[in-house]
Amino acid sequence: MELYSPWVLLLLLLLPVMAYLKWRRRTPAAVRFPTLKDFRQCPVSWRQKFRPVLNILRFVCIALLIVAIARPRKGTKLSEISTEGVAIEVVADRSGSMQEEMDYFGEKLNRFEVVKKVFADFIAGNKKGLTGRSGDLVGLITFVRFADTTCPLVLSHTVLLEFLEKTEIVRIRGEDGTAVGDAVALAAARLQKAEEELQRRKAELLESGQETADTEEGGFTIKSKVVILLTDGMNNAGQYDPLQAAELARKWGIKIYSIGIGSAQSYTTIQTPLGDYKMPTGQNLDENLLRAIAEKTGGFYGRADNAETLEKIVEKINELEKTEVKSIQYAQYSERFGLWTLGALAALTLEIFAHCTLFRKIP
Repeated sequence: MELYSPWVLLLLLLLPVMAYLKWRRRTPAAVRFPTLKDFRQCPVSWRQKFRPVLNILRFVCIALLIVAIARPRKGTKLSEISTEGVAIEVVADRSGSMQEEMDYFGEKLNRFEVVKKVFADFIAGNKKGLTGRSGDLVGLITFVRFADTTCPLVLSHTVLLEFLEKTEIVRIRGEDGTAVGDAVALAAARLQKAEEELQRRKAELLESGQETADTEEGGFTIKSKVVILLTDGMNNAGQYDPLQAAELARKWGIKIYSIGIGSAQSYTTIQTPLGDYKMPTGQNLDENLLRAIAEKTGGFYGRADNAETLEKIVEKINELEKTEVKSIQYAQYSERFGLWTLGALAALTLEIFAHCTLFRKIP
């Protein structure tokens, strides 16, 4: 609780002065007697003893009114958070070639598992250099011969991480392939529609009577739109040309960061009756295409031969695409002077009632 006008309490200093002046202005006796010897021997009634209570009630009334004038009130601090974040589409290749092994800090995993682990850290954060993207819209698109939206753009990343964990490499040979152009075109379309979707959600919240400041979507503004493309192959499927899709992304103000996965010394492990056999695999990565896609949209291309290199590329993207969170705090007050006023009224009423009844005097 606080006071709107605390300086009013200085008036309380006048109460001792008023008490002193009232004591000095005591009226003399109405009837004069030659001696008070006999009167001093008379017993004093309880009414005479407690008569100063009337003055006390008067001063209590004045003190309570002074506090009420100071306007005591209780405030509740509220905060409105507005986020200027990044809308990110992670576009991951899950074709059969992603089955090849890759070093994950001393552990041998397939390429797709490494990608999943590194990007889980990118989204949720880790103890190294990644702080997470808690203030951003993040979606997941995977592609083989066809591009699919695995998870739409969301601010709550728990669901996104579950989708990422459950996504697997393609198992049906007829679906295998690398449709880079289709994946880029789909990601660009999703990002282009993201702002319209946010406006629609805000309108729905307003119609339902909910405060947009109390929802994540209500306080979110898209600062920039980004595609992070990861693949270990070359475009060999789909109906869209990758460079044409990149040009479309550029027109919509979307930046593409492309990452090539794997190295020329890659291999896959085959289990045979005689034991595990490591078979070298050729490199099908089209670095020129990935570099051209990134440069056309203002992004950059990075080559990741292992998990450490991939993590450094992701950390660089994390540093380039910053999120700004603005917090506005305000207070909502409820006035509490009414109780003090009622107390003053009660003290004044009690004084008047006692003065006219129990402590009545003549004259």
